[in-house]
Amino acid sequence: MNRRQRMNVYFEPGLLKQVEALAERRNVSKSAVIEAAVLSLVSGEDDGRRDAALSKRLDRLGRRIDDVDEAVAVLGEAFALYTRAWMRHQLPIPANENEAAKDRGAEMYARFNEVLVRRLAKGQRFLNERVRDVAGQKRENDM
Repeated sequence: MNRRQRMNVYFEPGLLKQVEALAERRNVSKSAVIEAAVLSLVSGEDDGRRDAALSKRLDRLGRRIDDVDEAVAVLGEAFALYTRAWMRHQLPIPANENEAAKDRGAEMYARFNEVLVRRLAKGQRFLNERVRDVAGQKRENDM
């Protein structure tokens, strides 16, 4: 005869409420919920599903990080090119040349976009160039 044995356990109030809610939803006893949880834990049957779900989440996060990295690279390149152009072309504009300045600004913006796309396609990154410049200067100073 296979007789069940009694065991007393203690739970935090919040966890006990969750067990009670699950038992009520599944229309089973609290003991059945606890027994199923312990059996699942000791048998390791959920390990495969848990590992697969974790792997899937990590893959998704990795793709999102790659997307963010690319977006940051584009923004960094755009900002660097804009700053460079802005610093080179800071000239006062006479009031009678306002319309011509707007046209010139539109042309410069179109050129800016072309240069940005070309640099990104080549894999050139302003920040990487600056890091190499600084590293090269440090090596020269150390010699």
